[in-house]
Amino acid sequence: MTADGDTTRVRAGRRTVEVKRVDKVLFPGDGDAKEYTKGDLVAYYRSVAPFMLPHLRGRPLMLERLPDGVGGPTFMQKNTPEHYPDWITRVEVGKEDGTVLHTVCDDTATLVHLADQACLTLHRWLSRTDRLDRPDRMIFDLDPATDDFGQVREAAGLLGELLDALRLPSAPMTTGSRGLHVVVPLTGKQNFDEVRAFARDVADTLVEAHPDRLTTAARKKDRGERLYLDVQRNAYAQTAVAPFTVRARPGAPVATPVTWDDLDDPDLDARRWTIADALEQARTDPWAGVMQRARALGPARRRLAALRG
Repeated sequence: MTADGDTTRVRAGRRTVEVKRVDKVLFPGDGDAKEYTKGDLVAYYRSVAPFMLPHLRGRPLMLERLPDGVGGPTFMQKNTPEHYPDWITRVEVGKEDGTVLHTVCDDTATLVHLADQACLTLHRWLSRTDRLDRPDRMIFDLDPATDDFGQVREAAGLLGELLDALRLPSAPMTTGSRGLHVVVPLTGKQNFDEVRAFARDVADTLVEAHPDRLTTAARKKDRGERLYLDVQRNAYAQTAVAPFTVRARPGAPVATPVTWDDLDDPDLDARRWTIADALEQARTDPWAGVMQRARALGPARRRLAALRG
């Protein structure tokens, strides 16, 4: 890094990226939560890039920007601004009344630039630019009724057992907020409607077996104290927080991949890792090989139908 006034030049792969005001506080200290600056955010994304980029490359992004940091206004950015460097990948996606020019993060330099733009959280599509209508990820979002991660661990165990019975590989990830995502790699043969319908059938199977603990009710008032099994992210143009992305919360928690065995730790919660230590978890390769074991849903659908009788 080299500094010149308010501008710091950061080497990122083959490029040098200019970062403005690295001392700007983006995560104010709050009680037990540590203070972090834009420079801390840039350093984290630069270091975690080798582990994060495989989950970002080739995917349209929605960017959660907080120019004044946590506590300030939040902007959910889909369109890529004209002033972004021309070396950043873009993809034009059609919508009802026109198109959206999404940012695609293919390299470390793009990650660093997004951090400079106070993009705290990267939300990724579940499909890639070459086949936007064919997701290669299926996500179950486990959303607890309260800040009780014990409820999340229990539900994740039930879901993991069912996915194993369906012979679908899966991997859990703390969200950095309250819950957990369970990610299933797909071959991309089915469209979003088919994937979402299957995910809903899986969720309904669990709810039928555990109606006092789980629900698929979209309205909060209908959930009571039950954990919400949310499958609505499995839809065209919907997004989910990317692995290793920072969340816009005090203390800079990180959405962090974990192993199924990690869920046995009673001290684990959704905000276990922050930008101070998520890199250590990344280096353990918690999802080792799982995302390379993609499956089509046809055989799993037949197994689910057999289980449900």
